[in-house]
Parts: sequence; C-alpha cells; structure tokens
Amino acid sequence: MRLLVPAALVACGLAACAPAPQVLQVPTIEVQSVRLTRLSLPGGLGGAPVADLKLKLRVTNPNAVPLKMSNIEATLVIDGAQVGQAEFPRVNVPARGSADQDADVSLPVTLTTAASFLKVARGQGVTYRLDGTFTADFGPLGPKNFGPFTLSQGQWKQNPIIPF
Repeated sequence: MRLLVPAALVACGLAACAPAPQVLQVPTIEVQSVRLTRLSLPGGLGGAPVADLKLKLRVTNPNAVPLKMSNIEATLVIDGAQVGQAEFPRVNVPARGSADQDADVSLPVTLTTAASFLKVARGQGVTYRLDGTFTADFGPLGPKNFGPFTLSQGQWKQNPIIPF
C-alpha cells in the first residue's frame, strides 16, 4: 500500500505536466456586405476627400462562454493596396452563437488610394481584405487579444454610384 500512494502522486504530477487542451477558440469576423455610399475625390473644394462605407459584419463565437469584442481595428486592402484604417464598434456575442454588427466607416482618400475607390464607385469588381486585431472579453475567463491576422476577405462589386 505504501508504494501505491507515491505512485499515484507521481501519476497525478505527470498528468499535470501534459499539455492542456486549448480552452479558447478564436472568434471569427466575416463581412456580410460592404457598400461605398459616398466618394469625394482629392482636388475638390468641398473639404477633405473621403470614402464613406457601410459594412455589415458577422462575428461568430465558437466558445462555450459569451464574449464582448472591443478594440476591433482593421486595415482595408483593395486589390492588394492598403487604402485606410478603420475601427469598428463593440459587439456582444452569445456563447456558441453569432451577432451582426453594422459599421459606418469614413476613410480618407488620397491620390494613391483614389483609383481603388473609383473602381468600386464605377461598379467594377475588386478584391478586398480586412487585416486587423481585436480584444475579446470572455467574462470570467478574462480578456484576450487576437491578431494581427486577416479578419475577412472576398470580392466587392456594387452598383455604380458615379456616372463615369
């Protein structure tokens, strides 16, 4: 009997050294829709040139605890060229569920990025990518930072908003 107690303690100690399964899985962000609503170009007299976008995001939480996402920051890339930085609102996501979030984003338009936005405004198809980071607060498990990585990517084509 004396040998069984130390053996049991050694077995428990070795089990504690074994790698634990991953507790938290990375939430995903998917762009459901993206639409350019307004475009003002450099060189005009109406103030700083901007591209106004309306995005609908879907955040999916594969974890067994609800989460609150914040500090969602992303770089928008169109056809391989960075066109601007965006911050998105906070979103609460249920355990093993998803939540949709609408985001209005205004990005500055420069001579370098104007061509990319013009393609979209003319109704031409482009590829887009959102690269970024976010913080997810898992309640009793605490906050965790994710990224940087590609949050979402896809094809973007909409009806033209300018006639030329």
